Amino acid sequence: MKFKHFAALAGAFALAGAAFWYQNAASSQAPLKSGGQPPVVVGVVAPLRQDVPVVVTASGSVSPVSMVDLRAQTSSIIRQVHIKEGQFVKAGALMFSLDDRLDRANVDKAVAQVARDQASVQDLERQVKRGEELFGQKFIAQSAVDTQRSALEAARAQLASDKAGAQASRVSESYATIRAPMAGRVGAIGVYAGSLVQPATSLTTITQLDPINVAFTLPEANLAALLAAQQRGPVRVDAGEGAASARGLLSFVDNTVDPVSGTIRIKAQFDNHDGQMWPGQYLDTRVTVSTLKDALVIPQAAIITNTRGTFVYTVGADETAQQRPVARLHAFGLMAAVSGLAGNEKVITDGKQNLRPGSKVRIAEPAAAGGAVPSKGSRGDKGGKTGVAGTAGTASQAEKGAAP
Repeated sequence: MKFKHFAALAGAFALAGAAFWYQNAASSQAPLKSGGQPPVVVGVVAPLRQDVPVVVTASGSVSPVSMVDLRAQTSSIIRQVHIKEGQFVKAGALMFSLDDRLDRANVDKAVAQVARDQASVQDLERQVKRGEELFGQKFIAQSAVDTQRSALEAARAQLASDKAGAQASRVSESYATIRAPMAGRVGAIGVYAGSLVQPATSLTTITQLDPINVAFTLPEANLAALLAAQQRGPVRVDAGEGAASARGLLSFVDNTVDPVSGTIRIKAQFDNHDGQMWPGQYLDTRVTVSTLKDALVIPQAAIITNTRGTFVYTVGADETAQQRPVARLHAFGLMAAVSGLAGNEKVITDGKQNLRPGSKVRIAEPAAAGGAVPSKGSRGDKGGKTGVAGTAGTASQAEKGAAP
């Protein structure tokens, strides 16, 4: 009896195993009968043609176009301070007055000496004139007239010398009045009325804030493009971010490359009417060294780089993935200008990590492609622009490891 139950149980297990084997065999053969693996769903964009500015970024610091450290030219006493710290002054504005009593006395003395010399010259001129009249009447000899003429020339030379001395005294007197050599902002003042100052004493500084410079360095690899852009015309430089950004022009390229760092010093000049830039401030700068005319632009997310090179996948006429080698000319944000494409391709941005050359693909609908749109529209129309922008942020996490 037990043997019959065991035989029935063994038969049931055999029937179940046969049914399981048949079901697996049928399921494994189903894809083969339908034509292989299903196509990979991908999102595509059409390359966009546009002018792409090649921008080089660097960190820069704001520096004044000019800054003057005011000092007295002679030892003296400060008589009056006419300005305040932080004040904006115009060129020629009176800033400090020094004790000038001795200088004024020297000027008066020099002026008096000039007046005496002028009187002496006038007297000698009259004597020469009378001597010439007497010589014409044969009352005096020629030598007497020559002596008078020599005395007159000596007096005139003395007059010229004393006039120069008077001018020198006036120059010395002017040292007692210190005026602003340029328009700018006054710095800290370290002296007061009654302070003894010497030529080594710094009174204050004046810093020109408008216009103002931004100094930065660029790698020497950018030097050729920068000089070429400068020959074509003014080179635009942007500094700062957002609402605080400013636009200036390249004003200086150093004549040597630093052999240690391999960089070259650059300066750009900016209008600073609103006083947003301050000396010593650090700003991010952007220099437009050239422009790629009518370049092909695709999202950087579409570009794959591995040991075999840089390439993109495109959708072929037979709905298969085709590998196209490209060169990245310039990257800006989430986009990149490339070469190696004709411009009429359907560039795959989503799903490329699952592709191999020749893989069957199916273009997803715009909603399912994460923002990508099919490349049916014109590359220059609004649809083409939307396609590039919509997939710019769709970066594949596995693009580095995708095999060609």
